[in-house]
Amino acid sequence: MTKVVHIQFSVDSAGRAALRLQKALGSVNVSSHIVSLQYSTLVSSNIKFLGPKARFISKIDNRIQDYLTRKRVKEMGSFSYPVLGTDVSGLDEVKNADIIYIHWVLNGFFNYNSIKQLARLNKPVIIFLHDMWGITGGCHHSFTCEKYKTTGCNNCPVFPGDKINDLSAKGFKKKLKLYTKYKNLFFVSPSRWLYNCTKESLLSKHRPVFHIPNIIDTTLFKPVNKAAAKQILNIDAAETVITFGAVTVNSPYKGWVYLLKALELLKQDNSLSNVTVLIFGSGYNKEIADVLPFKTRFMGFLSDEYSISLVYNASDVFIVPSVADNLPTTVLECLSCGTPVVGFNVGGIPDMISHRENGYLANYKDAADITNGILYCINNKIKGAIRPEFQPEVIVQKHLELYEKIKEFQPG
Repeated sequence: MTKVVHIQFSVDSAGRAALRLQKALGSVNVSSHIVSLQYSTLVSSNIKFLGPKARFISKIDNRIQDYLTRKRVKEMGSFSYPVLGTDVSGLDEVKNADIIYIHWVLNGFFNYNSIKQLARLNKPVIIFLHDMWGITGGCHHSFTCEKYKTTGCNNCPVFPGDKINDLSAKGFKKKLKLYTKYKNLFFVSPSRWLYNCTKESLLSKHRPVFHIPNIIDTTLFKPVNKAAAKQILNIDAAETVITFGAVTVNSPYKGWVYLLKALELLKQDNSLSNVTVLIFGSGYNKEIADVLPFKTRFMGFLSDEYSISLVYNASDVFIVPSVADNLPTTVLECLSCGTPVVGFNVGGIPDMISHRENGYLANYKDAADITNGILYCINNKIKGAIRPEFQPEVIVQKHLELYEKIKEFQPG
C-alpha cells in the first residue's frame, strides 16, 4: 500500500483541497494522512494538528514578514518571504510516508529550509501549486510581470522604487538553489494556465511538471430543487438570485470593482426584475453594501460545505470576476450544483467553463461582458455541469499514474 502525507497550513476554507484529496485517495487503498498547522473541528485520526509552539512561530514569522513587506503595493496582492518556519521532517506521518505532498504552507508555517528538510529525506516531494508563489520570487500572482520567466525576479513591481537585490531577488535565488540541488522535487498544477507558467519559469522549467485538477466531493455538491433551496434561505422562488463569493470579498485578485460595475449596468438595462444578490466570504462592510444597486444579502463566512452547497443551489447564476486566479474551487463547486458560472477568460477559469454551455466566459476586465453573461445564462436557462475531466474518479486515477511516473525519476 502506498503511503502519502499532505502538508497544509489549514484544512479549513481553501485548505479543503488537500483534505478532499486525502479522503479520495483513501477510497483507492492509499494510506493518506494530513499534517496541518492550524487546528480545525474537522478532527480525524488521519489528521495531525501541530501544537502551540508551531503556531506561535507562525505568528512571529508573520509579524516579521509584515515588517519586511510594509512598503509593498497592496494592489499587487500578497507577497511572502518566510523567515522562521517549522521543521516537520521528524514527524511519524512524514517519516512513514512514501510520497510527500506540500500544499499551501505559507502564512508563517514553512520557510525555504522547511522544504529542504523534507527534500533531504530522499523521498518524492510533490509541490502542489495552489498559486504562483512556488515559481516566483515571492508574489502569489504575478499579473503581467514575467521576470520569473525571463531575467529572474528583481526590482519587483510589488515594491516601490528601483532595487535590483530586493526581496523578490533573494527569494528567487533561494528557490533556484533548492530546486537545482534536489532532484526529488516534482510540481503539480491544478490548472493548465499555471502548468504552462511552471514549465516556463526559470525556477521550475528543468523539473518534472504535471497537470492534475483539484478534486471536489460531487456527493455533497450536487443539484437539489432550486425553489426549495431558495425557500430555506427565505428567498421567494420568483427572485433572480445572483451570487458572488470569495474567502476575502475585496481581495485584489477577485475583481470586486468589475462585479459592481456589471451590476450597475444590469440595473440600467432593467430587463431583470426581483433581483437579489447573495454574497458570502469575509471583508464585506457597510461601504460595500451601500453601493450595490440591488437588494443584497450578505451570508458571512460560510465555514461548512453544506451551507455553501445550499447557496449555490439557491442561485440562478454565480459570478467570478477574478482578474488573477488559478483554479477557483467555487467555480467547480457551483457548476457541480447545476448553477451556471460567469467569469473572465483568465487563469484556470477557462478550464472549467465551456462558453455558452455551462456558463459564460467574458472578455478580460470587461464589466459589460459580465453583464452580457448574466443575461445570457438567465434568459437561456443555462445549466451548470462539470466537465468529465473533473470527475473525482478521473482525478484520483491521475494521482495514481503520477506515483508511477515519479518512480522513473527516482534513483534506483
